[in-house]
Amino acid sequence: MWRNSQKWKNRASRRPQRKGEALIGKLWIFRGLDRGRMTKKTLLMHELIGLKVKVIKSSHPGLIGIEGYVIDETKNTLTILGTKVWAIPKIVAEFEFEVGDKKIRIKGEELVGRPEMRLKKR
Repeated sequence: MWRNSQKWKNRASRRPQRKGEALIGKLWIFRGLDRGRMTKKTLLMHELIGLKVKVIKSSHPGLIGIEGYVIDETKNTLTILGTKVWAIPKIVAEFEFEVGDKKIRIKGEELVGRPEMRLKKR
């Protein structure tokens, strides 16, 4: 009778099964206290999750103009939540992050790698 256990609670029909889909329309992201002190140089060493982002340039024309909040980051992708959820490859795009009233542009090639490993590079 393990079908009714907590493990299967989120597997009911009519519930979103993909990551981030449950968040659309209910966005709440902790932005932190030191977000206003970020610069282009220090953004690479900060947490990107929770920042507002827009794809400025891309080798794939379908990705240009996508904007929203970063909800997840892997070694090679940023997961962006806007009107829907996108997984954008870092290597093919240039991003514009909005930090307070500043806009910071960064090439995706500089972001490639795990967040904790980017600290060791610098």
